Amino acid sequence: MKPAATKTTPATAVLVVDDDPQILRALRINLTAHGYRVHTADDGVAGLRAAVDHRPDAIVLDLGLPDLDGNDVIKGVRSWSTVPIIVLSARTDSIDKVQALDTGADDYVTKPFGMNELLARLRAAVRRSTAGADADEPIIDAGDFTIDFAAKRVVRDGIEVHLTPTEWNIIETLARNHGKLVGQRRLLREVWGPAYRNETNYLRVYLAQLRRKLEPVPSRPRHLITEPGMGYRFEL
Repeated sequence: MKPAATKTTPATAVLVVDDDPQILRALRINLTAHGYRVHTADDGVAGLRAAVDHRPDAIVLDLGLPDLDGNDVIKGVRSWSTVPIIVLSARTDSIDKVQALDTGADDYVTKPFGMNELLARLRAAVRRSTAGADADEPIIDAGDFTIDFAAKRVVRDGIEVHLTPTEWNIIETLARNHGKLVGQRRLLREVWGPAYRNETNYLRVYLAQLRRKLEPVPSRPRHLITEPGMGYRFEL
């Protein structure tokens, strides 16, 4: 009797878009060694074409490309796909980071970078993506409290936490993107609207209120994390 065939899981496909041949080579070697299928492109147009042709599970993207700005590549991909995009760039200014995140990037790693850090960011991005409907789950359990999207309520220690409509909109936006950095302007736009995109003081006030209501130790938050100059991240 022949042994039953085993079903294998296809390797995760990663598209690397960077005009530096040394970085392309290093990433191809390292990612392949860690079990990824790697596609590469050395400019923006080739990157957009490769994204369509190969439908990768994640994209690692440089912003300083010779033909297109990386943000234009993000916009092009986001017009048809929600694939995780990790920006890998030498641009360290917070303005550049915020712009990339607001355009649709999922994470931002600055050059020079540690391969272990990039691999960890990549694993997290793919895990969030392949979890599929985490954003559609009716309840998220953060350990210290639960968020019920259907009922629009948060429960802590068995007691419903009173949240204002604005506080709920903030926690819902962050929780539906848990583990993912949400840029300040994106959060302001989604909660208050485009006219408030520069009112970052609103976020400081409301995040402080949410921490007092939800965090076990508000001064050392475990769930509502601030990424200075960039945005906020909700961690389970």
